[in-house]
Amino acid sequence: MTDMPLTPRFALPLLAVAQAQKEMTHNEALTLIDALVHAAVVAGPLNDPPSAPEPGQCWLVGAAPTGDWAGHATAMALWTVGGWRFPAPRQAMRVTRLTDGARLRFEGGEWVAPVAISAPSGGSTVDAEARSILATLIAQLGAQGLLISG
Repeated sequence: MTDMPLTPRFALPLLAVAQAQKEMTHNEALTLIDALVHAAVVAGPLNDPPSAPEPGQCWLVGAAPTGDWAGHATAMALWTVGGWRFPAPRQAMRVTRLTDGARLRFEGGEWVAPVAISAPSGGSTVDAEARSILATLIAQLGAQGLLISG
C-alpha cells in the first residue's frame, strides 16, 4: 500500500479503511511508539552500526553513517526483530543517552548536548563570576524544561 496514512509528527502508520493485515500496521506503530516515548539511546551519535544489537535498543545516527545506517544521517536507529527502523527526529525532540545520562536535544538538524557549566574560580571578581555561573545555570535549567523563564 503506497499511500499509507501517517501521523503528522512522527509518521506513525495509521489504519486505513478496508486495509488487509491491519495487525502489521498496528504492530509497526507500537514498535515505533515503544522507541519514541521516553526515548533512551544506548549511545551516539555514531556513524557505524553496532555489531550485536538487541531488539528494542536505539542509537543516534551520526552525520556520515555507514553500512546499514547509510542514508539515515541524524535519525534514531531502532533495532527490531525485523531489522533496523529509522524514526526521523523532530525539532526539540529529547533523548537520554544511557552511557552517560546526558539528555540530548535535536536542534538545527543535529543532536546537541547541554553545555557544561563551569564552576566559579577564585580571584577578586568572585561575586561577578558567581552571578555569571548562576545565570548560565538558570538558562540551562530552562533549556532542559526544568525552569520557566520570564
